Amino acid sequence: MQLFHFHTPDIKVTVDAYFENGNLVIEGYDIGKTVKEYWGDSDYEYTTTVKGGEVWKLYPLFNIPEDENLLLEALAKKFNNNTCFSDFRNFCDQNQVKYESFSWT
Repeated sequence: MQLFHFHTPDIKVTVDAYFENGNLVIEGYDIGKTVKEYWGDSDYEYTTTVKGGEVWKLYPLFNIPEDENLLLEALAKKFNNNTCFSDFRNFCDQNQVKYESFSWT
């Protein structure tokens, strides 16, 4: 499910949320001139993964039953702007939900 999308001639930003093997993945991809000026490469990828054993902690925080589709919908409603990736990680930190993050250019 797409959380955020932004496109100008200088940059394209996409942040998606999905489940893979029971894990929740929040994945972002930035590409374009602005990215190259900042990072020295034209694309920047970043991901946060909440392992299946931690995902269950998210359902009561959104007051929803344990259903992956409902969780994706809830995430899309709450985290849908240009800071959604870091906002999600802050939300996890505040609620003691463990995750792993990785980024690369």
